[in-house]
Amino acid sequence: MSISKTYAIIGCGMMGREHMRNLALVPGADLIAIADPDAGSLKAAAQQALALGQKVRLFEDSNAMLAEAKPDAVIIASPNFTHFDVVRPVMEAGAAVLLEKPMCTALADAEALALAANHYEKLFWIGLEYRYMPPVTRFTQRLHSGEAGDVKMLSIREHRFPFLPKVGDWNRFNRNTGGTLVEKCCHFFDLMRHILRDEPVRIFASGAQDVNHLDELYNGEVPDIIDNAFVLVDFAGGARAVLDLCMFAEGSKQQEEISAVGPAGKLEVKLPAAEVTWSPRDKSGAQIETVDTPQDALEAGDHHGATFFQQRHFHDALVNGTPPLITARDGYRSVAMGAAAQQSIATGQPVDIQFKDEN
Repeated sequence: MSISKTYAIIGCGMMGREHMRNLALVPGADLIAIADPDAGSLKAAAQQALALGQKVRLFEDSNAMLAEAKPDAVIIASPNFTHFDVVRPVMEAGAAVLLEKPMCTALADAEALALAANHYEKLFWIGLEYRYMPPVTRFTQRLHSGEAGDVKMLSIREHRFPFLPKVGDWNRFNRNTGGTLVEKCCHFFDLMRHILRDEPVRIFASGAQDVNHLDELYNGEVPDIIDNAFVLVDFAGGARAVLDLCMFAEGSKQQEEISAVGPAGKLEVKLPAAEVTWSPRDKSGAQIETVDTPQDALEAGDHHGATFFQQRHFHDALVNGTPPLITARDGYRSVAMGAAAQQSIATGQPVDIQFKDEN
């Protein structure tokens, strides 16, 4: 029999509503409240809750929600630039936290929050859910088993659609997002660290805003977020990783492709094909494994089932009192890597990585 825990969600836009759908799939995860100051988002979330059979209280103010609903856990999916201010009252209320990526948009805020989370007694988890896409999970398991040997080269390619519309289109400006390589690509920098089980020491990046949003105007301002980049990352153990990002490639057959090469051969995964391909150096031929994801998990979100699997693991940790699998340290370091890549683009110079989250 599953043990029930109560949940609340702060931020009921696109990602907040994805979390609602995934909570509905997790036995014992009881969504009791949602909060959002935007009337349109709150109405859309209320309608979805009704369709899902979730009995929730609606709040415009998250502090009032914390005081009245007193949830066991809070999922924070508010706009990125609000995360630092929104999470502090949640921690003061003593609730478990699932904070969406990026944990903060300013590097100093991410560092401060990581240090504060070191001393937080409740569960504190960062929503870097790309680790939980079943094909990526399988790909990583096979690498960690030693199938390719000691990985020397890791490549992550995302060729996708432009940034989606948000409330007020806040995601069109670096000041609200930390820049594309923080906002979007913290997922991929986390994957690099997770796959290689190592830490970066140097980043060099080249990127620009060449196509997207140049014809848009907000209070007289043209958006300033980049839409394509190459990012090269040197790791302490000698491996190299590269990110190839293009956000005007929505016609691509595969949106994400990850490959890792070691002395024994090459392992790669493609999405949405959900194929993991092993190509040994002996030229015996490629071997393809197709990794299935439950249909209800696929339909509940836009992240190939990752949000569901993360939510299930989060709930298990909440019930059992076990540590988070994706920590504030992971969240901070993914932001630091993105910020370094943005800095490298701005200066044209490589940036040495020095983390400041240990105490």
